[in-house]
Amino acid sequence: MAAGGGSSSLQLPCVFSPKSRQYLALCAQDGRLRIWNTDSKTLHQEYVPSAHLSATCICITWGPCRTVKEGPQRKKRKSEAGQVEEKADLLAMGTAAGTVLIYSTAKGSLHCTLDGGHSGAVNCVQWHPEDSILYSGSDDTNIVEWDLQTGKTRSKWKADRAAVTSLAVSPDGKLLLSAGQVIKMWDLDTKEVYRKFTGHSTAVTTLCFATTRPPDSNGLYFLSGAAHDRLLSVWQVREDGKDKNSVVSFTLTDEPQHIDLVTSNSKEEALRMAVVCKDGQLHLFEHFLNGPCKKPMSPSCTVQMSDTKDSPVPIPLLAAGLGADTQSILLAYGNHLQPVMEKVKINTSERHICLTRDVQTSLSLSIETAVSKVKTPIVNTNSKVLVPGLPGHQAPVKGTAQGLEKRKKDADTKEMSIAERIGEIDLSSVSKGRGAPKGTVSLQTDNFAVLLVQGLESSDANILNKVFQTRKEMVIKKTVARLPLPAVLPLVEEITKRLQGHPFTAVLMVRWLKAVLMHHTSYLASLPDLVTQLGVLYHMIESRVKMFHKLTKLHGKLYLLMTQVATSDSSNTVTDVDHTAKLVYEEESSDEDEASGDEGLPDHDSDNWEEEEEEAAMEEKMEEDKEEHADEEEDPGNRTDSKANGEEDMEHGDESEEE
Repeated sequence: MAAGGGSSSLQLPCVFSPKSRQYLALCAQDGRLRIWNTDSKTLHQEYVPSAHLSATCICITWGPCRTVKEGPQRKKRKSEAGQVEEKADLLAMGTAAGTVLIYSTAKGSLHCTLDGGHSGAVNCVQWHPEDSILYSGSDDTNIVEWDLQTGKTRSKWKADRAAVTSLAVSPDGKLLLSAGQVIKMWDLDTKEVYRKFTGHSTAVTTLCFATTRPPDSNGLYFLSGAAHDRLLSVWQVREDGKDKNSVVSFTLTDEPQHIDLVTSNSKEEALRMAVVCKDGQLHLFEHFLNGPCKKPMSPSCTVQMSDTKDSPVPIPLLAAGLGADTQSILLAYGNHLQPVMEKVKINTSERHICLTRDVQTSLSLSIETAVSKVKTPIVNTNSKVLVPGLPGHQAPVKGTAQGLEKRKKDADTKEMSIAERIGEIDLSSVSKGRGAPKGTVSLQTDNFAVLLVQGLESSDANILNKVFQTRKEMVIKKTVARLPLPAVLPLVEEITKRLQGHPFTAVLMVRWLKAVLMHHTSYLASLPDLVTQLGVLYHMIESRVKMFHKLTKLHGKLYLLMTQVATSDSSNTVTDVDHTAKLVYEEESSDEDEASGDEGLPDHDSDNWEEEEEEAAMEEKMEEDKEEHADEEEDPGNRTDSKANGEEDMEHGDESEEE
């Protein structure tokens, strides 16, 4: 069972054909479909879609093996008539334009095109194991059931709120798994949801059924993998419906890119699985599925590949296919444009295996076998080549000394010991070549992740201080993302120690803690003794949060007090208001008119005159009691004087009113 229908757009699809593993189908960066023969290690067929540049191929899935008619054949004998060979023929490809292409390897051409079902890119394609039916999931959140005999849609229904990124059909053909982030199990007869599962925090890229047992017996299991998730989760379909959470998890070094498994038919038969990760490593698992398992399962064997140079470079694995026995595995590695297929026997008793291969020689051999019309001239050392240009100009083409190369190859057959190699390493020359000052040795470190792992293993404070002093969010995120899983817990412990120190360092450590929790939450949650290991960190954060609540209250009260003090100070500093008028307006009036008016109107001012006469009389009585009779006789003269005094008082009163 080759699982390749759930590949994301960032991953180039690469799938072995089912059962015999005779073919390897993959789409490279140029958008072309190439089918390689694994037996002869040659390119079998190549197909260029008409819209291979605008509508790239996102997913590839082989159809079930079937009997194929290949042109005129001779009549078979009676003994051969019952032995009909089934071959992998049809291949379904989902494109970014929303179409599904069906390619036939027997014809070597396009079988049909399924169009009109999706309005978004097709992310996953799955075949029905028996009927000629195909299921496809797209970015438009719909699942389409296609009839391959008519080339039209049989049914279409909305599967999720988000894009459908992966599909899987049960071995009996009655159930369908679909996933965006939540995993749903559909009954294909009624097209209704049979079960719901929690799923992953990111988009699910892989869904596979792990057992062939019916769902009524509590023995139906399936597994799922998601983008940016280093765990494969196994889910159990139970009768009581209490199956929302995963029962088993397998730990990986990176997100899964290709999964091949041998399904388990009974409880006594173990599940065998080969997982190729995004980092190019192969992990082999063997587990008996019988209920939940709290501890995450680590791989029984991990396989890596590297070249044969002095400083080995890893070779990425593209796909893997399990053989009939437990030790034989078919590997595809190298480049998508020209992969290398090889059957390998692996000793699964060893935990880590590193295979060394010379990819350059194998690539050059396969290129030389191809037919080429271009002939390169053989140039000897004695011959001279004339190049147009200035006279006396040396030719850039130099003859190859074949005898010297043979001697060098013979001399390199004796391998040097490790001590001799270490002795020949000249660090000073390396530092000079990279522009470092003389006398200093430059450490060749790839990135901060290497430095961080070295600092955690050696508990070197200088290295850790250098790494932790960075403030760039992207550097912190990438460093934490590249960390291997065994270094996550030591990093958390180091962060906990530094958080308990000075607040300045605690501010920097919070950024690292945030990045660790964002990238490695799934791994931390799978640890059985997580509470004891993170207890100190939890209690410290809780105590800091309690103090923070009190500090915020104190800050609020102090803020109110400070604002009141500031307002009172500002009110005291306000200057007194100047009450003097900026502008005075006076009406025009004459004293003569007033005097004439007073003479003509004796009744109006008579009251004022009488009051003034009484006041003058009272004063005169107090001063001169003897002259009372004389004042009464001289009344007309006093009246004239009082009138003049009254006019003067009126003028002073008018001036005060106008002011």
